[in-house]
Amino acid sequence: MLYRPEHATLLPPGAFRPAAEVQSAPGLANFPKKSGVFVGRNHALADLDGAMTRPGGAVIQAVHGLGGIGKSALAVHWAVSRAADYNPIWWIAADSPAAIDAGLAALAVALQPAMSGVLEVQELRGWAVRWLAAHDQWLVILDNVSNPGDVEPLLANAPTGRYLITSRRATGWHGIAEQIRLDVLDHAEAVDLIARILTHRGPHDLDGAGDLCTELGCLPLAIEQAAAYCAEAGATPRRYLALLADYPVTMYNVTAEGGDAERTIARIWHVTLDRLASVPFAEHFLRILAWYAPDGIPLSLLNGLAEPPAILHAIGRLAAYSMLTVDGETLAVHRLVQAVTRTPDHDDPHRQSQDIEKAWTQATKQLLRGQPHGMGPERWPAWRSFLPHVDALTSYSRPAVDTFEIAELLSDAGAFHYFQFSYGRAIECLERAISSYRRSVGSLHQRTLVARNNLASVYLATGHEGRAITILEKILAAHERIAGENHPECLTTRNNLAAAYRAADRLNEAIPLYEKTYFALSETLGLHRFTMMAAHNLAAAYSDTGHRDDQAIPLYGILLAVQWQDLGGSDPDTLRTCHSLALLYDAADDMDRAIPLYEIAFAGRRRLFGDDYPDTLDSRNHLIRAYYRRIMRKAT
Repeated sequence: MLYRPEHATLLPPGAFRPAAEVQSAPGLANFPKKSGVFVGRNHALADLDGAMTRPGGAVIQAVHGLGGIGKSALAVHWAVSRAADYNPIWWIAADSPAAIDAGLAALAVALQPAMSGVLEVQELRGWAVRWLAAHDQWLVILDNVSNPGDVEPLLANAPTGRYLITSRRATGWHGIAEQIRLDVLDHAEAVDLIARILTHRGPHDLDGAGDLCTELGCLPLAIEQAAAYCAEAGATPRRYLALLADYPVTMYNVTAEGGDAERTIARIWHVTLDRLASVPFAEHFLRILAWYAPDGIPLSLLNGLAEPPAILHAIGRLAAYSMLTVDGETLAVHRLVQAVTRTPDHDDPHRQSQDIEKAWTQATKQLLRGQPHGMGPERWPAWRSFLPHVDALTSYSRPAVDTFEIAELLSDAGAFHYFQFSYGRAIECLERAISSYRRSVGSLHQRTLVARNNLASVYLATGHEGRAITILEKILAAHERIAGENHPECLTTRNNLAAAYRAADRLNEAIPLYEKTYFALSETLGLHRFTMMAAHNLAAAYSDTGHRDDQAIPLYGILLAVQWQDLGGSDPDTLRTCHSLALLYDAADDMDRAIPLYEIAFAGRRRLFGDDYPDTLDSRNHLIRAYYRRIMRKAT
């Protein structure tokens, strides 16, 4: 085959120089636009300093975190501030293999301008890789790496020098790079950031800055965009917060003049979800989790939505892209990720109304299935962890459209708040539950009546005996008409009404109801816990009428013996009877009988409930006074 010189490419002499012989021009760098304001990140900066100055071969550091967390801003700030230590410093947009190749080709041309327009991208890439392998004291920043596998071959061919990688990927770096997980700003740093941006050109009203930072979850990108918008529009952070509440779709997509439309809060996670589209259930799970509190979400709330391996795979992929974090058996999702995920936008395929509504329905069902069973002290830690998710879910639902499932959650939450003496929250939950029950299943449904009964108990505990009596008289009449006098719910309501009469000092009406309840329970249930509770209430009422010695103390004595045998000395009901009987002996000035019972009640309640629980404090205080009275009696 004949050589045709007209088809040849003539290379300038400089293009032939081996990569090892080419030296970088002083101060060679291609930093992207640096953010005007940078705050905090002292720990991350110190970690980078410690890693990058370590002697030896190549150092590869990967900074990972949620989109918008400030990974690129950290990398720019650190590299600029350490520019004197490295040459060249080369920034490569690394979100795809093609982008990495283009960035390396640009580095080759920057180092050897004679090759510009002469060699193909792959040839320039190869030359740049050879140059990096032959030199040290350089820094290459690979920004926004999508897949660790895209950069692994490049990293393996550089025995010296420094690589700084930013990525949303939290996994896949083992054996490739050391990792730094970047989190949101501290609240004080977030407020400092918004204040600096707003006051950059002069004074600006900062009203609401702290509340806005909280609402935005201290996410740097969100704060920067909010501050830029406020500065441009002359709005306060408080005004921005109101706009965010009223027009979330618009505000999640808005940028100030000159801002990058592809870097809005809504768009930043759109790209990540595009990459997760092939992972079954990942988006649906994220939409479900968006309705719960941001932290401490039990992984078990996803049980039953798919086979366990599929659930773990989807959660693992979401965690790999920093869309959530996994801590043992609980999950956490950034509050702003949740807010955007549950905000419909017909222009975003990941945020369609029907998908979000479906996720809300499923989130409600999962929460109802996953709530703790029982209200005993052993279940209190579980309830305390569970309630924030009930509060979050119900706060996103308008009471006028609450479902039966929402009513169930609120009713049970109200009952727990009552047991915890959180009466204000109990009333809020129960009143809303009753309204929802009435609308969904009617006023006479059993669950409606139970919630009304519990609400009456709260009113009674807060000194509103009249309200409690009005509710309970109506409920009792309904129960007797529908289920009969000896139905369990009817007996419970009669007992509660008697307690309300007693609290209102209407003992002549209270005692017959207590007696009727006690005898009915004795006949139908025998020595059941409910029977013992009714006996306790009746004994207390006898004491109120002045029949302490002939009726109250004997009945309490019988009850305590039965409880001690059937329930044990550590049961809360047994301890309550101990305390009540001690009070009667105390009132009779019989300290020899009162003090041992106080001691049992105090020790048991302290062990069950802790030192600060009201019942524990009550037993302790009575015991101290009893000790004092006995000492004073002996002294005289």
